[in-house]
Amino acid sequence: MLERIQKENDIKELNPEELGQLSDEIRQFLIEKISKSGGHLASNLGVVELTMAMHLVFQLPEDKIIWDVGHQSYTHKLLTGRKDGFDGLRKYGGMSGFPKRKESACDAFDTGHSSTSISAGLGYVQARDLKGEDYSVVSVIGDGSMTGGMAYEALNNASALETNFIIVLNDNNMSISENVGGMSKYLAGLRTADIYTGLKKGVTYALHRVPVVGDSLIEQIRKTKSSIKQLMVPGMFFEDMGITYFGPIPGHNIAVLCRALREARKVEGPVLLHVITEKGKGYEPAEKRPDKFHGIGPFRIETGEPETPKKKDTYTDVFGKVLCDEAKKHPKVVAITAAMADGTGLGKFRQLYPGRFFDVGIAEAHGVTFAAGLAAGGIRPVFAVYSSFLQRAYDQLIHDVALQNLPVVLAVDRAGLVGSDGETHQGIFDLSYLSSIPNMTVMSPKHKWELADMLRFALECRGPVAVRYPRGEAFDRYEEFRAPVEYGKSEMLYQESKIAVLCVGHMFETALEVRRLLKEQGYACTLVNARFVKPIDEEMIDGLCRTHRLIATIEENVQTGGYGEHVMEYVCKKRYPAEVLPLALPDDYVEHGSILALRKETGLDAASMAEKIRGLYCHIVSERLL
Repeated sequence: MLERIQKENDIKELNPEELGQLSDEIRQFLIEKISKSGGHLASNLGVVELTMAMHLVFQLPEDKIIWDVGHQSYTHKLLTGRKDGFDGLRKYGGMSGFPKRKESACDAFDTGHSSTSISAGLGYVQARDLKGEDYSVVSVIGDGSMTGGMAYEALNNASALETNFIIVLNDNNMSISENVGGMSKYLAGLRTADIYTGLKKGVTYALHRVPVVGDSLIEQIRKTKSSIKQLMVPGMFFEDMGITYFGPIPGHNIAVLCRALREARKVEGPVLLHVITEKGKGYEPAEKRPDKFHGIGPFRIETGEPETPKKKDTYTDVFGKVLCDEAKKHPKVVAITAAMADGTGLGKFRQLYPGRFFDVGIAEAHGVTFAAGLAAGGIRPVFAVYSSFLQRAYDQLIHDVALQNLPVVLAVDRAGLVGSDGETHQGIFDLSYLSSIPNMTVMSPKHKWELADMLRFALECRGPVAVRYPRGEAFDRYEEFRAPVEYGKSEMLYQESKIAVLCVGHMFETALEVRRLLKEQGYACTLVNARFVKPIDEEMIDGLCRTHRLIATIEENVQTGGYGEHVMEYVCKKRYPAEVLPLALPDDYVEHGSILALRKETGLDAASMAEKIRGLYCHIVSERLL
């Protein structure tokens, strides 16, 4: 059946028996492809029938389907003729793992972070009505994303609509980790509201069979404010907001889903379909451990085990172990996560210190201000969060943390290039946005031992500190380079003359290679570990400018507002004769691909940087000789 899907809407040519076969083929296809390429498996297996139903009911690309986060859009890509693209899924130059408007007209909105789909859908609805057009808009949001405050802001705004807007709540009781909070409990109550669900279905089906007046009676019941829902399901949160609620609906029954979507399309106003799905459905290892198979590398289909088992500790592992050690010694140390306990290395902390562990849900802005309140109350909070997700709390970092100079520690994971998840997940802006904030201290370790030292140092600081480190295995060489951490001070590693290279954090390994290449070509090269991006070590730069003609900075961050620009500004302000060469990522969004491929493409590989340094140095020398 999958071979018959060559473009959007081809699914409409299949009969009901063939649809069942198609869903099986899609699951088998996804398991086979993702086992080789890696990707988001469990979330995609859970929405196969839901996606098929939407493609059966709606006409793409005229109708708009907006996926919250978008990591569950693989079936959507298959049904819009992108089957061959899965061989290059998440590879450089290949198909994205998320919706991309430039990839297909059927991708209505680019996504990658959570809780945005209702806002975007509402915008589409208003644009449609302003232009006098006639198409359906469907926002698909997971129950995990419903813990994000932006979703509630959009629901509040949508409640005033008097035109059709469909929200599909894909409820599988899981985001990346198990959901927390009041909405999770509320939805759990709806899932178990069998009396109401059964009664509603019975009444609806009975009325449908009444000739002439049956459908109109159903519509009248639906419009009645003092409805049976209020009696049988206390609260009815969505209905109380003015949003028509359908559900709970079985999420793996295509016929029922299609009927519900067609009913939803008739409602004049916002309507929410509460669909119950099973994350990882159809693949037993993913059904048992949906968190493990949320985002996974290549694996063995037979067992679900990774093709290449992890050999070394990651930076995330090191952070988690050190924080547990510090919490044992200091009872005021607490840990905060935004629905990413395992992903940020806090799983062990949660087990050892459950009363000092806080999962705030997918709510980074709340998490930052919550940490600020803890700090103001005399506690030492550590908020572990991915770099690209921390962007969502920029205002709170300024107003609630830094303005009051509160001692909040930000453990900024997945900093720099992340790789296969692409533009929305690359952590390439944090040095710029964090170092722009007064009172904020920004640090970045060169290897695993320095991460441990920096975390301990940060817990002793009196103001906010961000410790920034990358995804992946922690660099575990050169332990001898481990000078004590001193506030605002860099670390001299190799002292020579003429050319100085200042590296930020995990670019240390690449900087060593840059120095080696320069030395092979006969150039003396000083190597400095910056350590502090804010404040920069002005005393170290003063000394380098007296003995070096060229200072090159290396960082995995965009150039604008980064470490290199701060060094350049200082050298210019002091009117030193030394030239500064910032080596950083271009001021652009970096697409998906392996780290090595992306560094080469952006000129941050060792060979490219060594050649740029050598070329500029030769130019400087030749000009001065003239």
